Amino acid sequence: MTPRSARRRYMLVSFLTWLPPGLMMPAMVLLMLERGLGIAEAGLVVAAYSLVIIVLELPTGGLADVLGRKVVLSCSAAFSVLGLGLAAFADSLWLFLVCSVFKGVARALSSGPAEAWYVDTVHALEGPGSDLRPGLSRGYTMESVALLGGTLVGGFVPLVVPERIIMPLAVPTLMGSAAAAVLLVVVLFAMPEPPHPKARLGEVLRAVPATIGSGLALAARDGVLRRLMLAGVAFGAALVAVELLTPGRLAELTGAAESGATVYAVVAAVGFAGSALGSAIAPWVARVARTSPGGAAAGTVLSALSLAALAATTGLDGVVGVVAAGGAYAVMFTGLSVNGLLRAEMAHHRVTSAQRATTSSMASLSLHVGGGLANLGLATLAAQAGTATAWGLTALLVLASALLYVRMPGRPLEPAVLAREEEGVRPA
Repeated sequence: MTPRSARRRYMLVSFLTWLPPGLMMPAMVLLMLERGLGIAEAGLVVAAYSLVIIVLELPTGGLADVLGRKVVLSCSAAFSVLGLGLAAFADSLWLFLVCSVFKGVARALSSGPAEAWYVDTVHALEGPGSDLRPGLSRGYTMESVALLGGTLVGGFVPLVVPERIIMPLAVPTLMGSAAAAVLLVVVLFAMPEPPHPKARLGEVLRAVPATIGSGLALAARDGVLRRLMLAGVAFGAALVAVELLTPGRLAELTGAAESGATVYAVVAAVGFAGSALGSAIAPWVARVARTSPGGAAAGTVLSALSLAALAATTGLDGVVGVVAAGGAYAVMFTGLSVNGLLRAEMAHHRVTSAQRATTSSMASLSLHVGGGLANLGLATLAAQAGTATAWGLTALLVLASALLYVRMPGRPLEPAVLAREEEGVRPA
């Protein structure tokens, strides 16, 4: 295998991993409501999905480091096939909860293995000092393209499917299940991985907590990793701020919940396009800023300014307000993606292969922690002080997180240092 072929396979797997969530996103809540669930019950199903991810994020990352990336990503694809396929026919709260658990398990299992596989493969081919930005940039771009295309297809397919054949809202989830089946085949046949030594179940169960513990200990000792995880908390709060409050704001601008939902689908697609752009230009931003920390700081500042602009759009009405909000939304996601890719690159340069997937899971968990904290407070703040205040406060939080990159080392650790890290030794 060559670095180019590894990059192409990583891009394909990244696209197929995020295509099912993109397809199901526009219709999932509406499907639950159409099948008889109330809005509170639908919220319970969504909360169950998030809870499963939070609980399993680190264990599944450790599992990928112990069993191998291919095994774990294959299991993720299989759970997606089951969860989305069952969701197309679920007709009760309990069945939708089961689907949500399956989807949460799939999401947790998919957090890190493909990226870790790509980095390990490139390191094996070109050495630990190889440039990871081009490949990561293409992989992250494909994730955003999958979400963009999946959201648009999932939103418009129900409009053209005859109801006499199947419930139109169920079609996007069936398409997502089919896409996950394709992912399973690709992972099984297109992701060659060095064989892992066979281990008994007891050995695996003991190794996973040990791997998680070593990853957490490394993050606690390594100042760069600590700062990257804190930055992830801030960006998790930013994501929730826009995803939680934007639909209601657009409903106000359009005058109805239905039209607001339609406009939000378009705005979300524009946001994914901005995310794809950010992933594509992140290597260039790092070169202009001369270091990855400088590029990540630039993405942070851009996101904070866009959030502030989004808060300012609350003073606008009608079409002008919608266009202004959509533009700020897209630019914000461009900055988020620049920052996210460069944070991932810097984290990969701080760890060994034995802790790579666990570290990716910790980064994902930091986003969920920030999002969970924001969920608890932003809705109340927006109700009492207004949406503009909630967005403005989040903008200040994101802007403050740019200070985390001040004097952050921009070069990867030397191979000898990484080898000592694998033995748990940190030089002074």
